Amino acid sequence: MSFAENLKKLPGISHLAALNLLDADGNVVATIENKAGSQGSLAVYNHLAQTYGSINAEAARKGLEIFAEHTDDERANPGKHPNIARLLAVESGQPALRVKHVFAI
Repeated sequence: MSFAENLKKLPGISHLAALNLLDADGNVVATIENKAGSQGSLAVYNHLAQTYGSINAEAARKGLEIFAEHTDDERANPGKHPNIARLLAVESGQPALRVKHVFAI
């Protein structure tokens, strides 16, 4: 399935302003905002957080499946898709990330 098809199966994100990704010390290492260009990533990371509780190796593998053709593009062009690169890093052994939801007002 394509990324677009996979996105249709994920929970909505209209209630979110953003997600903050936190390292083991609670430092924000990345923010994914609910804005054009990052809404797909926000939906994927939100789904992974709801399903796995954090962005751990298992969640990263599932996320890479959901990103479908974009995962292949990131592997061929490292750094092109930072949110996918982050999942590849966690899948490869980097520490899991906690997710803090920032709710829309």
